[in-house]
Amino acid sequence: MESRFIAAREAGFKGVDLGFPYDIPLGRLGDLLSMNGLELASFHAPAGNWEAGERGIAALPGREDEFFAGLEKAFDLADFCDAKRIHVFAGIVPDEEDVDFDDVYDTYIGNLVRAAKEARQNGMKILIEPVSELTIPGYMLSTPDQALAVINDVNDPGLGLLFDVYHAQNGQGRLAETLETGMASLSHVHIAGVPDRAEPDTGEVNYPYLFDLLDAHGYGGWIGLEYNPRMGTLPGLKWAKAWGIRPENVTLAPDAPVKPKRH
Repeated sequence: MESRFIAAREAGFKGVDLGFPYDIPLGRLGDLLSMNGLELASFHAPAGNWEAGERGIAALPGREDEFFAGLEKAFDLADFCDAKRIHVFAGIVPDEEDVDFDDVYDTYIGNLVRAAKEARQNGMKILIEPVSELTIPGYMLSTPDQALAVINDVNDPGLGLLFDVYHAQNGQGRLAETLETGMASLSHVHIAGVPDRAEPDTGEVNYPYLFDLLDAHGYGGWIGLEYNPRMGTLPGLKWAKAWGIRPENVTLAPDAPVKPKRH
C-alpha cells in the first residue's frame, strides 16, 4: 500500500482516490499523503457489510444510526487529512414485496439532507455516484439523471455529483448533454474505457472531447482513474503523458513490497 503513494508522486499525480482507508492509522495516512505531496481527492464512507454483498446503507430504512455512525468516522478522517469529498454509497434496494420504494427514497433524501448540511458546515462535500445496473444490479442510483433529481430534492450545496463516465455511458449515454446539464453539481469525475473498463485510450468514449468540454465550462475538480489496466498499472499510464503523467519516472512498482527498515 505505501509504495502506491510513492509511485503516484513519482508518476506526477497530485492527488489520490482511496476506497475504504480505515485500516490505515490516521497518523500514518496523513504522513503518506503529506510526505508525497498528495491530496486525498475522495474516499468512501463506510458502506455496511461489503463482504456480505452490501453496497451502502444510506437508502436503507432502519439503518440510519449505523449510517451516521459511519459518516462521523468518515468526517473525522477527512478532517484529519484535509480531504473535501466523501462518497456515500446509496445501497441496493431490497427485492422484497413489503419494501416500499417511497420509504427507501424518503430515507435516502432524509439521510443526505442531514449529511450534506454537516459536510457543508465543515467545508466538505458528500458525493453520490450513479452506478450502472451492469455493475451493481438493483443499486439505488443507476443513471446520472436519477442522481441529479436526488441532488435537486436535497437542495444543499454540500451534496455533489460524482460522475463516473463508465457507469454513465452504460446506464444512460448522452454524456456531453448530461455533463452540461449537471455542471453546477459536478464535484468529481472518474474515467475508464467503455465497454471493457480498461484504460480510457480505446473504446467508444471520446475523452479528449469530454476533457475539452469540462475545460470550456470551467470545471476545476479532479479526474480520477478508475479502470482495470490491461497490462499493469505503470505500462497502462502511457496514455496519460499528454497530461503530465510520467510512469517511467517511477522507481518502485506500485504493488512491490516495501523493504523493512533497519533499526
